[in-house]
Amino acid sequence: MPARTIAIYGKGGIGKSFITTNLTATFALMNQRVLQIGCDPKHDSTTSLFGGISLPTVTEVFGQKTQTHEKVQIEDIVFKRQLEGFPQPVFGIEVGGPEVGRGCGGRGIISGFDVLERLGLFQWNLDVILMDFLGDVVCGGFATPLARSMCEEVILVVSNDRQSIFAANNICMANNYFKTVGGSSRLLGLIVNRDDGSGIAERYAKAAGINIIMTLPYSSAARDLADSFDVAIRLPEIREKFTDLCQRILQRSIPYCEARGLSYHEFMALFGDVDTRKPEPAHIEDLKLTENLNLDAHMLAHAHATADTPHPEKPISIDLSNLPPARNSLGDPVAIGSNAASLPQTDEFIKPTTSAAKLPPMAAKRYRVASAASAQAPPKPKTDHERLLFCMEKLPRHERELITLYEIKRKSLDEISIECHLDRHEVETQLQHARQHLKELFFSADLQ
Repeated sequence: MPARTIAIYGKGGIGKSFITTNLTATFALMNQRVLQIGCDPKHDSTTSLFGGISLPTVTEVFGQKTQTHEKVQIEDIVFKRQLEGFPQPVFGIEVGGPEVGRGCGGRGIISGFDVLERLGLFQWNLDVILMDFLGDVVCGGFATPLARSMCEEVILVVSNDRQSIFAANNICMANNYFKTVGGSSRLLGLIVNRDDGSGIAERYAKAAGINIIMTLPYSSAARDLADSFDVAIRLPEIREKFTDLCQRILQRSIPYCEARGLSYHEFMALFGDVDTRKPEPAHIEDLKLTENLNLDAHMLAHAHATADTPHPEKPISIDLSNLPPARNSLGDPVAIGSNAASLPQTDEFIKPTTSAAKLPPMAAKRYRVASAASAQAPPKPKTDHERLLFCMEKLPRHERELITLYEIKRKSLDEISIECHLDRHEVETQLQHARQHLKELFFSADLQ
């Protein structure tokens, strides 16, 4: 029987990892084989479950293995721990994501789940899989379990504050959308964490048609256990609530919600009267402009559509496998490999060095020689190989990297998709543009 798969969504900081961790521990206490997958770039979902140990992430392991041309194995990314007094060990995975400011967290989630699916995630001998998802935004990556119907059920974690309930309402509406296009994930209901008795979450649940499946009051003792990297179900009053919920989940006694979600105005009306007046517009005089800069939205949309349309003609077919080594401005060989850092630094984002003052003596000497040589008109490439290498160095860096991965490293589109954190369609489209660009440079009159 396949594992029961449940995605737990919640606004950042609302306690979704606390809830997920204690659900995992409770299922293990009930003799279930359970896996917790952390799906947040912060990769801290499983920290309490593993006693404070930060697990290596799928993203970083895959990147390291790619650099060393090794295969990713299950034991590289799946970890287990035997909690004292528990009949079953708990299993954990952290998907991870790119470093801050260096990529899209949603794409990291998509790539991570591609790796897990290739390793047979849903064929493993498990009873329950819990996915701890960031619920602040519902982009294509963080909505992966809903879009792909990878989770059977969804639980929303909120507290009695407007922001966390607003995020839950967005998840609810996203799931409703995916159901209209064939999605099969069903909503179990809300967990109200740190319940203060104000009834705000209950008011929302009634208006939106959502079950409240558990309320958990604030507990300083539970917080202390979490802060010391332990599970809160060691407290009898906490264990009782989680045990009751997990039993009802396993018995399938919780009816699914047919929640409609609330529009913005409906949602805001729960918290008081909604001001429906239009805001006052700012005029060009307010912004100190001398003329109004009008924008034709239709023309802009058309320009974007034209730019994103791949060329219909067949791409050029050029064998890049036997290229001579590339050289940098100092004359040193440069490896053209799958690592972006190893590619020639010659595109518009790399500023050339203008002084040899900060270079070591030998490098400075080679730099001055290379600079003097470069002052003369560079010779035109003669052979096809020379011409091709010359043209590749003129490509933008991302285009050069795609062509290198596909033509030289012979990686598949799926492998490039995972490595570059792009979906397969984006890889195909960008590779098509890159090859067309290379073709135009190769046959340009300047090189004849």
